Amino acid sequence: MDFQQGLITTVHDYGFSGAAPESFHQQLRDRPTALLLPCLMEEFRRPALRLIREVLSGLDGLQSLVIALAADSVDEVLEAEAFWAEMPFPVHVHWTNGPAVIELLQSVKSLGLDVLAPPGKGWAVWQGLGVACREAEVVGLFDADIRTFSPAYPQRMLQPLLDRSTGVAYVKAFYSRLSLETHALQGRATRLFVAPLLSSLEQIVGPLPYLRYLQSFRYPLAGEFAFTTDLAMNLRIPCDWGLEIGLLSEVYRHVAISRIAQVDLGVFDHKHKALGTAPDQGLKRMASEILRTVLRGLMEHEGCNLLSEQLPTLEALYRRVGQDRVRQFGLDSAVNGLPHDGHGEELAVQDFAQLLRPAIKDLMDTPSVQQLPSWSRVLSCSQDLQHALAAAGQSRSVGRNADYVTTPSDTAQLDEPFVAA
Repeated sequence: MDFQQGLITTVHDYGFSGAAPESFHQQLRDRPTALLLPCLMEEFRRPALRLIREVLSGLDGLQSLVIALAADSVDEVLEAEAFWAEMPFPVHVHWTNGPAVIELLQSVKSLGLDVLAPPGKGWAVWQGLGVACREAEVVGLFDADIRTFSPAYPQRMLQPLLDRSTGVAYVKAFYSRLSLETHALQGRATRLFVAPLLSSLEQIVGPLPYLRYLQSFRYPLAGEFAFTTDLAMNLRIPCDWGLEIGLLSEVYRHVAISRIAQVDLGVFDHKHKALGTAPDQGLKRMASEILRTVLRGLMEHEGCNLLSEQLPTLEALYRRVGQDRVRQFGLDSAVNGLPHDGHGEELAVQDFAQLLRPAIKDLMDTPSVQQLPSWSRVLSCSQDLQHALAAAGQSRSVGRNADYVTTPSDTAQLDEPFVAA
Protein backbone atom coordinates (compact mmCIF):
# COMPACT_ATOMS: atom_id res chain seq x y z
CA MET A 1 0.00 0.00 0.00
CA ASP A 2 1.28 3.47 -0.81
CA PHE A 3 -0.08 6.96 -1.30
CA GLN A 4 2.03 8.15 -4.22
CA GLN A 5 0.53 9.95 -7.20
CA GLY A 6 1.82 10.10 -10.75
CA LEU A 7 0.72 11.26 -14.16
CA ILE A 8 -2.65 9.49 -13.76
CA THR A 9 -4.67 10.33 -10.65
CA THR A 10 -4.63 7.22 -8.45
CA VAL A 11 -7.33 6.28 -5.96
CA HIS A 12 -5.67 3.97 -3.43
CA ASP A 13 -7.22 1.36 -1.18
CA TYR A 14 -6.19 2.37 2.34
CA GLY A 15 -8.14 -0.44 3.95
CA PHE A 16 -10.98 1.65 5.34
CA SER A 17 -14.64 1.16 4.51
CA GLY A 18 -15.03 4.23 2.30
CA ALA A 19 -18.31 6.02 1.65
CA ALA A 20 -21.49 4.49 3.04
CA PRO A 21 -23.46 2.37 0.54
CA GLU A 22 -26.49 4.63 1.00
CA SER A 23 -24.48 7.62 -0.20
CA PHE A 24 -23.29 5.66 -3.24
CA HIS A 25 -26.83 4.53 -4.07
CA GLN A 26 -28.01 8.13 -3.94
CA GLN A 27 -25.24 9.09 -6.35
CA LEU A 28 -26.48 6.36 -8.71
CA ARG A 29 -29.96 7.83 -8.57
CA ASP A 30 -28.64 11.35 -9.16
CA ARG A 31 -26.58 10.42 -12.22
CA PRO A 32 -28.14 7.67 -14.41
CA THR A 33 -25.67 4.80 -14.59
CA ALA A 34 -25.60 1.53 -16.52
CA LEU A 35 -23.34 -1.47 -16.07
CA LEU A 36 -22.24 -3.57 -19.03
CA LEU A 37 -21.18 -7.22 -18.77
CA PRO A 38 -19.90 -8.89 -21.96
CA CYS A 39 -20.75 -12.53 -21.39
CA LEU A 40 -20.40 -15.97 -22.93
CA MET A 41 -23.05 -18.58 -22.24
CA GLU A 42 -20.46 -20.75 -20.49
CA GLU A 43 -20.21 -18.14 -17.71
CA PHE A 44 -23.73 -19.10 -16.58
CA ARG A 45 -22.34 -22.53 -15.61
CA ARG A 46 -19.71 -21.06 -13.28
CA PRO A 47 -20.08 -19.74 -9.71
CA ALA A 48 -18.43 -16.39 -10.52
CA LEU A 49 -21.46 -15.04 -12.36
CA ARG A 50 -23.78 -16.07 -9.52
CA LEU A 51 -21.56 -14.10 -7.13
CA ILE A 52 -21.69 -11.07 -9.44
CA ARG A 53 -25.49 -11.34 -9.60
CA GLU A 54 -25.74 -11.48 -5.81
CA VAL A 55 -23.56 -8.38 -5.38
CA LEU A 56 -25.26 -6.38 -8.12
CA SER A 57 -28.69 -7.14 -6.69
CA GLY A 58 -27.80 -4.80 -3.84
CA LEU A 59 -27.15 -1.80 -6.13
CA ASP A 60 -30.15 0.32 -5.29
CA GLY A 61 -30.38 3.16 -7.79
CA LEU A 62 -28.65 1.54 -10.77
CA GLN A 63 -30.49 2.57 -13.93
CA SER A 64 -29.89 -0.63 -15.91
CA LEU A 65 -27.67 -3.63 -16.49
CA VAL A 66 -26.80 -4.67 -20.05
CA ILE A 67 -25.67 -8.25 -20.69
CA ALA A 68 -23.92 -8.43 -24.07
CA LEU A 69 -24.43 -12.15 -24.62
CA ALA A 70 -22.96 -14.48 -27.23
CA ALA A 71 -25.41 -17.40 -27.44
CA ASP A 72 -26.15 -20.24 -29.84
CA SER A 73 -29.94 -20.23 -29.63
CA VAL A 74 -33.06 -18.42 -28.46
CA ASP A 75 -33.34 -20.96 -25.65
CA GLU A 76 -29.98 -19.83 -24.29
CA VAL A 77 -31.08 -16.19 -24.44
CA LEU A 78 -34.23 -17.10 -22.51
CA GLU A 79 -32.10 -18.96 -19.98
CA ALA A 80 -29.97 -15.86 -19.51
CA GLU A 81 -33.05 -13.68 -19.08
CA ALA A 82 -34.39 -16.07 -16.44
CA PHE A 83 -31.03 -15.95 -14.63
CA TRP A 84 -31.35 -12.16 -14.20
CA ALA A 85 -35.14 -12.06 -13.74
CA GLU A 86 -35.17 -11.12 -10.03
CA MET A 87 -32.90 -8.08 -10.22
CA PRO A 88 -34.31 -4.85 -8.71
CA PHE A 89 -33.53 -2.83 -11.84
CA PRO A 90 -34.05 -3.31 -15.59
CA VAL A 91 -31.78 -5.92 -17.17
CA HIS A 92 -31.30 -5.97 -20.93
CA VAL A 93 -30.01 -9.23 -22.36
CA HIS A 94 -28.65 -8.32 -25.77
CA TRP A 95 -28.00 -11.27 -28.13
CA THR A 96 -24.86 -10.03 -29.89
CA ASN A 97 -24.68 -12.80 -32.48
CA GLY A 98 -28.42 -13.30 -32.99
CA PRO A 99 -29.74 -13.60 -36.57
CA ALA A 100 -31.60 -10.29 -36.41
CA VAL A 101 -28.47 -8.46 -35.21
CA ILE A 102 -26.38 -9.95 -38.01
CA GLU A 103 -29.01 -9.02 -40.59
CA LEU A 104 -29.26 -5.46 -39.25
CA LEU A 105 -25.53 -4.86 -39.18
CA GLN A 106 -25.15 -6.31 -42.66
CA SER A 107 -27.81 -3.91 -43.91
CA VAL A 108 -25.85 -0.77 -42.95
CA LYS A 109 -22.78 -1.85 -44.88
CA SER A 110 -24.32 -0.18 -47.93
CA LEU A 111 -24.04 3.12 -46.02
CA GLY A 112 -20.30 2.66 -45.65
CA LEU A 113 -20.49 1.34 -42.09
CA ASP A 114 -18.49 -1.84 -41.52
CA VAL A 115 -19.74 -2.96 -38.11
CA LEU A 116 -19.61 -6.73 -38.55
CA ALA A 117 -16.58 -7.84 -36.57
CA PRO A 118 -15.15 -11.19 -35.49
CA PRO A 119 -17.04 -12.52 -32.45
CA GLY A 120 -15.28 -11.49 -29.27
CA LYS A 121 -15.19 -9.03 -26.42
CA GLY A 122 -14.57 -5.99 -28.64
CA TRP A 123 -17.68 -6.59 -30.73
CA ALA A 124 -19.73 -7.31 -27.60
CA VAL A 125 -18.49 -4.10 -25.94
CA TRP A 126 -19.34 -2.04 -29.03
CA GLN A 127 -22.89 -3.41 -29.19
CA GLY A 128 -23.36 -3.20 -25.43
CA LEU A 129 -22.30 0.44 -25.41
CA GLY A 130 -24.83 1.19 -28.12
CA VAL A 131 -27.58 -0.23 -25.92
CA ALA A 132 -26.32 1.13 -22.59
CA CYS A 133 -25.60 4.69 -23.73
CA ARG A 134 -29.15 5.46 -24.84
CA GLU A 135 -30.20 6.86 -21.46
CA ALA A 136 -27.25 6.50 -19.07
CA GLU A 137 -24.76 9.27 -18.35
CA VAL A 138 -22.15 6.86 -16.98
CA VAL A 139 -21.33 3.31 -18.09
CA GLY A 140 -19.15 0.85 -16.17
CA LEU A 141 -17.84 -2.41 -17.60
CA PHE A 142 -16.95 -5.59 -15.72
CA ASP A 143 -15.98 -9.01 -17.02
CA ALA A 144 -18.34 -11.87 -16.18
CA ASP A 145 -15.72 -14.23 -14.74
CA ILE A 146 -14.55 -12.27 -11.67
CA ARG A 147 -14.29 -14.68 -8.75
CA THR A 148 -13.66 -12.03 -6.08
CA PHE A 149 -16.44 -9.59 -7.03
CA SER A 150 -17.56 -7.48 -4.08
CA PRO A 151 -19.75 -4.39 -3.48
CA ALA A 152 -16.56 -2.32 -3.32
CA TYR A 153 -15.79 -2.98 -7.00
CA PRO A 154 -18.64 -1.00 -8.61
CA GLN A 155 -18.68 1.57 -5.82
CA ARG A 156 -14.98 2.43 -6.03
CA MET A 157 -14.85 2.37 -9.83
CA LEU A 158 -17.96 4.48 -10.40
CA GLN A 159 -17.69 7.07 -7.63
CA PRO A 160 -15.10 9.31 -9.38
CA LEU A 161 -17.54 9.62 -12.30
CA LEU A 162 -20.71 10.05 -10.26
CA ASP A 163 -19.32 13.16 -8.58
CA ARG A 164 -19.45 15.71 -11.41
CA SER A 165 -17.19 18.11 -9.53
CA THR A 166 -14.16 15.83 -10.09
CA GLY A 167 -14.20 16.40 -13.85
CA VAL A 168 -13.22 12.75 -14.37
CA ALA A 169 -14.34 11.22 -17.67
CA TYR A 170 -12.58 7.82 -17.59
CA VAL A 171 -11.68 5.42 -14.78
CA LYS A 172 -9.49 2.33 -15.10
CA ALA A 173 -9.32 -0.35 -12.41
CA PHE A 174 -6.14 -1.90 -11.10
CA TYR A 175 -5.65 -4.67 -8.58
CA SER A 176 -3.46 -7.43 -7.18
CA ARG A 177 -3.98 -10.51 -9.33
CA LEU A 178 -3.68 -13.45 -6.95
CA SER A 179 -4.91 -17.01 -7.38
CA LEU A 180 -7.62 -17.84 -4.85
CA GLU A 181 -6.34 -21.42 -4.62
CA THR A 182 -2.54 -21.03 -4.48
CA HIS A 183 -2.18 -17.28 -3.73
CA ALA A 184 0.44 -17.12 -6.49
CA LEU A 185 0.79 -13.94 -8.52
CA GLN A 186 -1.17 -14.04 -11.77
CA GLY A 187 -1.37 -11.45 -14.55
CA ARG A 188 1.61 -12.70 -16.56
CA ALA A 189 0.71 -10.73 -19.67
CA THR A 190 0.91 -7.49 -17.69
CA ARG A 191 3.82 -8.36 -15.39
CA LEU A 192 6.06 -10.22 -17.82
CA PHE A 193 5.16 -8.76 -21.19
CA VAL A 194 3.52 -5.33 -21.24
CA ALA A 195 5.55 -3.67 -18.48
CA PRO A 196 8.95 -4.91 -19.75
CA LEU A 197 7.94 -4.10 -23.33
CA LEU A 198 7.05 -0.49 -22.51
CA SER A 199 10.27 -0.06 -20.53
CA SER A 200 12.30 -1.47 -23.43
CA LEU A 201 10.59 0.75 -25.99
CA GLU A 202 11.26 3.80 -23.84
CA GLN A 203 14.98 3.02 -23.87
CA ILE A 204 14.93 2.79 -27.67
CA VAL A 205 12.68 5.68 -28.75
CA GLY A 206 12.92 7.86 -25.64
CA PRO A 207 10.40 8.95 -22.98
CA LEU A 208 7.64 9.85 -25.41
CA PRO A 209 4.40 11.17 -23.84
CA TYR A 210 2.32 8.24 -25.12
CA LEU A 211 4.68 5.68 -23.58
CA ARG A 212 4.75 7.61 -20.31
CA TYR A 213 0.95 7.61 -20.36
CA LEU A 214 0.70 3.83 -20.80
CA GLN A 215 3.35 3.21 -18.14
CA SER A 216 1.38 5.32 -15.66
CA PHE A 217 -1.40 2.72 -15.46
CA ARG A 218 -0.83 0.16 -12.71
CA TYR A 219 -2.70 -2.53 -14.65
CA PRO A 220 -3.08 -1.45 -18.30
CA LEU A 221 -4.73 -4.75 -19.31
CA ALA A 222 -7.49 -4.50 -16.71
CA GLY A 223 -10.83 -5.29 -18.36
CA GLU A 224 -12.74 -3.21 -15.82
CA PHE A 225 -13.27 0.46 -16.58
CA ALA A 226 -15.94 3.15 -16.64
CA PHE A 227 -16.56 6.35 -18.57
CA THR A 228 -19.06 9.09 -19.22
CA THR A 229 -21.32 8.32 -22.14
CA ASP A 230 -20.26 11.39 -24.11
CA LEU A 231 -16.73 9.95 -24.11
CA ALA A 232 -17.87 6.35 -24.71
CA MET A 233 -19.89 7.44 -27.74
CA ASN A 234 -16.76 8.88 -29.36
CA LEU A 235 -14.37 5.95 -28.95
CA ARG A 236 -13.49 3.51 -31.69
CA ILE A 237 -13.52 -0.05 -30.33
CA PRO A 238 -10.70 -2.51 -31.23
CA CYS A 239 -11.75 -6.03 -32.17
CA ASP A 240 -8.80 -8.13 -30.97
CA TRP A 241 -6.82 -8.91 -27.81
CA GLY A 242 -5.47 -5.38 -27.99
CA LEU A 243 -8.87 -4.11 -26.80
CA GLU A 244 -7.74 -2.74 -23.42
CA ILE A 245 -4.57 -1.06 -24.72
CA GLY A 246 -6.46 0.12 -27.79
CA LEU A 247 -9.12 1.76 -25.63
CA LEU A 248 -6.41 3.49 -23.60
CA SER A 249 -5.06 4.81 -26.89
CA GLU A 250 -8.51 6.11 -27.82
CA VAL A 251 -8.93 7.75 -24.41
CA TYR A 252 -5.50 9.39 -24.82
CA ARG A 253 -6.71 10.80 -28.12
CA HIS A 254 -9.88 12.33 -26.66
CA VAL A 255 -9.33 13.20 -23.01
CA ALA A 256 -6.98 15.46 -21.06
CA ILE A 257 -4.80 13.48 -18.64
CA SER A 258 -6.33 15.41 -15.74
CA ARG A 259 -9.71 13.80 -16.51
CA ILE A 260 -8.42 10.22 -16.17
CA ALA A 261 -8.19 8.23 -12.93
CA GLN A 262 -7.27 4.70 -11.87
CA VAL A 263 -8.79 2.96 -8.87
CA ASP A 264 -7.41 0.18 -6.68
CA LEU A 265 -9.89 -2.69 -6.30
CA GLY A 266 -7.64 -4.74 -4.00
CA VAL A 267 -7.20 -8.50 -4.43
CA PHE A 268 -8.70 -9.78 -7.68
CA ASP A 269 -9.01 -13.15 -9.38
CA HIS A 270 -10.73 -14.36 -12.51
CA LYS A 271 -10.44 -17.06 -15.14
CA HIS A 272 -6.84 -17.64 -16.17
CA LYS A 273 -5.58 -18.03 -19.71
CA ALA A 274 -2.93 -20.61 -20.64
CA LEU A 275 0.31 -19.48 -22.24
CA GLY A 276 -0.46 -21.48 -25.39
CA THR A 277 1.66 -23.89 -27.40
CA ALA A 278 1.51 -21.92 -30.67
CA PRO A 279 1.80 -18.20 -31.51
CA ASP A 280 -1.93 -18.03 -32.31
CA GLN A 281 -3.02 -19.48 -28.96
CA GLY A 282 -3.55 -18.24 -25.42
CA LEU A 283 -1.31 -15.55 -23.96
CA LYS A 284 1.02 -15.80 -26.94
CA ARG A 285 -1.67 -14.58 -29.30
CA MET A 286 -2.69 -11.93 -26.78
CA ALA A 287 0.90 -10.67 -26.48
CA SER A 288 1.32 -10.45 -30.26
CA GLU A 289 -1.85 -8.41 -30.68
CA ILE A 290 -0.99 -6.18 -27.72
CA LEU A 291 2.44 -5.47 -29.21
CA ARG A 292 0.93 -4.46 -32.53
CA THR A 293 -1.56 -2.21 -30.71
CA VAL A 294 1.20 -0.47 -28.72
CA LEU A 295 3.34 0.13 -31.80
CA ARG A 296 0.35 1.34 -33.80
CA GLY A 297 -0.37 3.79 -30.99
CA LEU A 298 3.19 5.11 -31.26
CA MET A 299 2.61 5.64 -34.97
CA GLU A 300 -0.69 7.45 -34.44
CA HIS A 301 0.21 9.61 -31.45
CA GLU A 302 3.95 10.18 -31.84
CA GLY A 303 4.66 9.60 -35.55
CA CYS A 304 7.22 7.06 -34.35
CA ASN A 305 8.10 3.77 -36.00
CA LEU A 306 10.66 1.12 -35.09
CA LEU A 307 13.37 0.62 -37.69
CA SER A 308 14.35 -2.88 -38.76
CA GLU A 309 17.84 -2.43 -37.32
CA GLN A 310 16.27 -1.68 -33.92
CA LEU A 311 14.53 -5.05 -33.62
CA PRO A 312 17.57 -6.95 -32.25
CA THR A 313 17.96 -4.21 -29.63
CA LEU A 314 14.29 -4.52 -28.67
CA GLU A 315 14.62 -8.29 -28.32
CA ALA A 316 17.75 -8.02 -26.17
CA LEU A 317 16.30 -5.28 -23.98
CA TYR A 318 12.99 -7.06 -23.52
CA ARG A 319 14.69 -10.30 -22.45
CA ARG A 320 16.86 -8.47 -19.92
CA VAL A 321 14.03 -6.39 -18.46
CA GLY A 322 11.70 -9.40 -18.44
CA GLN A 323 14.25 -11.51 -16.57
CA ASP A 324 14.77 -8.68 -14.09
CA ARG A 325 11.01 -8.59 -13.47
CA VAL A 326 10.95 -12.35 -12.81
CA ARG A 327 13.63 -11.86 -10.15
CA GLN A 328 11.77 -8.91 -8.64
CA PHE A 329 8.48 -10.79 -8.45
CA GLY A 330 10.30 -13.76 -6.97
CA LEU A 331 11.53 -11.64 -4.07
CA ASP A 332 8.13 -9.98 -3.69
CA SER A 333 6.49 -13.40 -3.51
CA ALA A 334 9.04 -14.84 -1.08
CA VAL A 335 8.71 -12.04 1.47
CA ASN A 336 4.90 -12.30 1.29
CA GLY A 337 4.93 -16.08 1.60
CA LEU A 338 3.53 -16.62 -1.90
CA PRO A 339 4.56 -19.47 -4.21
CA HIS A 340 6.56 -18.40 -7.26
CA ASP A 341 7.53 -20.47 -10.31
CA GLY A 342 10.65 -18.60 -11.39
CA HIS A 343 11.59 -21.16 -14.03
CA GLY A 344 8.13 -21.11 -15.58
CA GLU A 345 8.13 -17.32 -15.71
CA GLU A 346 11.60 -17.27 -17.32
CA LEU A 347 10.25 -19.62 -19.99
CA ALA A 348 7.27 -17.30 -20.52
CA VAL A 349 9.65 -14.36 -21.08
CA GLN A 350 11.55 -16.45 -23.65
CA ASP A 351 8.32 -17.33 -25.44
CA PHE A 352 7.16 -13.71 -25.47
CA ALA A 353 10.55 -12.57 -26.82
CA GLN A 354 10.22 -14.95 -29.76
CA LEU A 355 6.95 -13.27 -30.74
CA LEU A 356 8.43 -9.79 -31.18
CA ARG A 357 9.83 -10.06 -34.71
CA PRO A 358 6.87 -11.92 -36.28
CA ALA A 359 4.36 -9.56 -34.68
CA ILE A 360 6.26 -6.47 -35.84
CA LYS A 361 6.57 -7.90 -39.35
CA ASP A 362 2.80 -8.45 -39.42
CA LEU A 363 2.29 -4.84 -38.36
CA MET A 364 4.58 -3.53 -41.09
CA ASP A 365 2.80 -5.64 -43.70
CA THR A 366 -0.66 -4.57 -42.47
CA PRO A 367 -0.44 -1.35 -40.42
CA SER A 368 -4.21 -0.80 -40.37
CA VAL A 369 -6.46 -2.64 -37.94
CA GLN A 370 -10.16 -3.31 -37.81
CA GLN A 371 -11.77 -0.96 -35.32
CA LEU A 372 -15.49 -0.57 -34.95
CA PRO A 373 -16.51 3.04 -35.61
CA SER A 374 -17.50 5.28 -32.74
CA TRP A 375 -21.20 5.46 -32.01
CA SER A 376 -21.16 9.18 -32.67
CA ARG A 377 -20.05 8.46 -36.24
CA VAL A 378 -22.61 5.67 -36.58
CA LEU A 379 -25.45 7.95 -35.49
CA SER A 380 -24.38 10.65 -37.91
CA CYS A 381 -24.95 8.07 -40.65
CA SER A 382 -27.90 6.10 -39.26
CA GLN A 383 -29.82 7.94 -36.55
CA ASP A 384 -32.01 5.00 -35.52
CA LEU A 385 -29.35 2.29 -35.33
CA GLN A 386 -29.12 2.28 -31.52
CA HIS A 387 -32.87 1.69 -31.22
CA ALA A 388 -32.84 -0.86 -34.03
CA LEU A 389 -29.87 -2.72 -32.56
CA ALA A 390 -31.50 -2.97 -29.13
CA ALA A 391 -34.65 -4.38 -30.74
CA ALA A 392 -32.75 -6.78 -33.00
CA GLY A 393 -30.75 -8.11 -30.05
CA GLN A 394 -33.99 -9.02 -28.28
CA SER A 395 -32.87 -6.98 -25.26
CA ARG A 396 -35.74 -6.30 -22.95
CA SER A 397 -36.21 -5.39 -19.32
CA VAL A 398 -36.59 -8.51 -17.20
CA GLY A 399 -36.20 -7.12 -13.67
CA ARG A 400 -39.02 -6.77 -11.16
CA ASN A 401 -39.12 -3.02 -11.75
CA ALA A 402 -38.80 -3.29 -15.50
CA ASP A 403 -40.28 -0.16 -16.98
CA TYR A 404 -37.51 0.55 -19.44
CA VAL A 405 -39.19 0.63 -22.86
CA THR A 406 -37.27 1.16 -26.07
CA THR A 407 -38.69 3.91 -28.26
CA PRO A 408 -37.29 5.78 -31.23
CA SER A 409 -36.64 8.75 -28.95
CA ASP A 410 -34.14 6.61 -27.02
CA THR A 411 -31.63 7.23 -29.79
CA ALA A 412 -29.05 9.54 -28.24
CA GLN A 413 -27.16 11.76 -30.62
CA LEU A 414 -24.19 14.00 -30.08
CA ASP A 415 -24.55 17.35 -31.80
CA GLU A 416 -20.83 18.05 -31.49
CA PRO A 417 -17.73 15.86 -31.09
CA PHE A 418 -16.59 15.29 -27.52
CA VAL A 419 -13.68 17.58 -26.66
CA ALA A 420 -12.16 17.29 -23.21
CA ALA A 421 -10.85 20.31 -21.42
